[in-house]
Amino acid sequence: MNLKEIYSELLSNIGFSANEIQQNWLDLEKAYSKKSRHYHNLTHLKEMIESFEFYKHKLQNPAEILFSIFYHDFVYSASKKDNELKSAEYALSILSENSTLNKQLVFDTICATQQHQQNAIEDINWLIDFDLKILAKDWEDYKIYFEQIRKEYRIYPDFLYKPGRAKALKHFLENDFIFQTNEFRNLYEEKARINIEKEISLLM
Repeated sequence: MNLKEIYSELLSNIGFSANEIQQNWLDLEKAYSKKSRHYHNLTHLKEMIESFEFYKHKLQNPAEILFSIFYHDFVYSASKKDNELKSAEYALSILSENSTLNKQLVFDTICATQQHQQNAIEDINWLIDFDLKILAKDWEDYKIYFEQIRKEYRIYPDFLYKPGRAKALKHFLENDFIFQTNEFRNLYEEKARINIEKEISLLM
């Protein structure tokens, strides 16, 4: 999979010029390639887009969802609480006034990745599930994932990080479902819960 090609085709279809596409790609690549990003990087985007490609026939607004995937973690700092809002604002800022994309949907989709809660808009539920699919990986891959998250939060000592991480994970388990679509629930719900419970036990 070539991320740049997928991105360039998307922006070309939206109405960006070749020069604009090139500059926006460089900005995106730079943002997701920062040394502080051990998980929220281009590999994460690639995995989400693999899910998108597989399920895009189920989406009402595939262009908006793909655009949102590219920008959902554009702004990312482990110490900040407004990453999703800032990412959503940035995503809209590069769209022209006469853009064919539904800007409200893009904004709402990116913001929804903060809470990962059931949404009335089914397309948003699909993107949330693409984002959380990592939770249902085989244990060795899941272990790599939570080690990468720990590195992103390395400014926090264990006595702060461990309870905070455990609280966030328990929040997933307290919900009726982790995944928002029936498809992902049937495929991944049980595995994700086992992984999360196992990680929580390691944090205690």
